[in-house]
Amino acid sequence: MADFGAYLKKHTEALVKDVGIEAACALTGKSKATLGRYYSDNDEHADRFIPVDAVAKLEQAATYPHVTSALAELKNITLSYDRRNSTKERSGGVNADVIALSQRFAMLMTEYQAAIEDGIITVNEAKRLLRETVQLQQVLIDMKLHLEEEST
Repeated sequence: MADFGAYLKKHTEALVKDVGIEAACALTGKSKATLGRYYSDNDEHADRFIPVDAVAKLEQAATYPHVTSALAELKNITLSYDRRNSTKERSGGVNADVIALSQRFAMLMTEYQAAIEDGIITVNEAKRLLRETVQLQQVLIDMKLHLEEEST
């Protein structure tokens, strides 16, 4: 992946939006403008990235470690995300995960069908596909954890 900067900025934006801009400001002690610069794709902010301590604080409050997983993907590393120690409880079991997985996959395919209908996937369509792919990934992680719990 040649342009890792844009990739990291997109995941930084997803992290901030996951936590919420106001909460992100409170957690990091940064202003909205400063946080916005960290994920801005404007040329003047191309060399600005979110500090690692801010990532750690935000990912602790987020539903998913967006930036950490992006960094791992850039190095072809697979992470095992264990939410058992988090304050947010996972509900359901493998059966609920299978249902959620099929629903998320259907949503991804619906988005894909709509995006490819005219033969061109626009930037907004790609963003929607990416959002659905991340949601599908989160369901798979929950399913993996439920299976690990049942196998021990």
